[in-house]
Amino acid sequence: MRFRHPDGSTVHLAYCTNVHPAETLDGVLAQLRDHCEPVRRRLGRDRLGIGLWLARDAAHALVTDPSALRGLRTELEHRGLEVVTLNGFPYEGFGAEEVKYRVYHPDWADPERLAHTTDLARVLAQLLPDDVTEGSISTLPLAWRTAYDQERATAAHTALTTLAERLDALHELTGRSLRIGLEPEPGCTVETTRDALAPLTAIGHDRIGICVDTCHLATSFEDPHTALDALAQARVPIVKSQLSAALHAEHPHLPEVRAALAAFDEPRFLHQTRTLTAAGLRGTDDLGEALAGDALPDASPWRAHFHVPLHAAPAAPLTSTLPVLRAALTRLVGGPHPLTHHLEVETYTWQALPPELRPRARAQLVDGIAAELTVARDLLTDLGLKELP
Repeated sequence: MRFRHPDGSTVHLAYCTNVHPAETLDGVLAQLRDHCEPVRRRLGRDRLGIGLWLARDAAHALVTDPSALRGLRTELEHRGLEVVTLNGFPYEGFGAEEVKYRVYHPDWADPERLAHTTDLARVLAQLLPDDVTEGSISTLPLAWRTAYDQERATAAHTALTTLAERLDALHELTGRSLRIGLEPEPGCTVETTRDALAPLTAIGHDRIGICVDTCHLATSFEDPHTALDALAQARVPIVKSQLSAALHAEHPHLPEVRAALAAFDEPRFLHQTRTLTAAGLRGTDDLGEALAGDALPDASPWRAHFHVPLHAAPAAPLTSTLPVLRAALTRLVGGPHPLTHHLEVETYTWQALPPELRPRARAQLVDGIAAELTVARDLLTDLGLKELP
């Protein structure tokens, strides 16, 4: 979906296909047929943006087989889909029964991460629509915080610098300008936007910036305006923003609130949980750990890294951080010029929701994704952007 900003520039809105995990190119093609095109039709649009997730094997197949890459582009066009952004965070296995800490490997100190992201950039350069010259790729924020020492930090810095040089060369070769955004996430070396300032300033290349995920921003209790103003002041480019909402519990000391939270404690994904105390931010690596005894202070609200559907906040006594998303979006695209032109709805946790909230059929998932995109569309038009055909 495309929108015209009052300054005349185009803002792209997509939804991320990591909600339909597939490890192979055949699986990706099936996603386009079974999910993405039906979402487009449900919205009544001639064109729909998707934030494509390509696992290692799928990306490698595309970059080593030009005919396969041409075939994917043809399939996208045939189904009324376009790609300006990729989700390069998960490497493989995102559809496994247990993902948890595995999603952070390989990190930016490992050569495999540089190789995979280079593959993604080469693929994206060929998938961009003919009238689009700029693409974006989000990636993990350097590494999970444990076992990340100075040696690995130096290796990660070198890898990202090398990637920037490769992106420069790709621009010269193809005319397509691609940028990478580190995506701050609770528990990682770069947990907040503030944590991103030092490493990104040290790299000092405009092709390496930040991806602002509004669920992660909210989970870490960052104020959107303060965070985005600091990025602008430091001249850190906001490569893209993922529009998502976290789980919010206003009174976590109450038994009924803990019972409601327990329904979201599931075995597949990591749900880092945070609370803001007088001494600063406190947290646990997972929701179950927070609920066990007194691992986390409960005198103040809790937020958990659980991407809840934008159009359907959890039932009381829980809610979502949709107001944080709204505030962030106002700052991102509501001013005289957009701070980013790439927006992506990223709710990948549909099948991790409590059983009674999960879509029971493919059509229900299509309905849910379309409803989320409708919420995002309405937020953009309320800010003065005009939806384009």
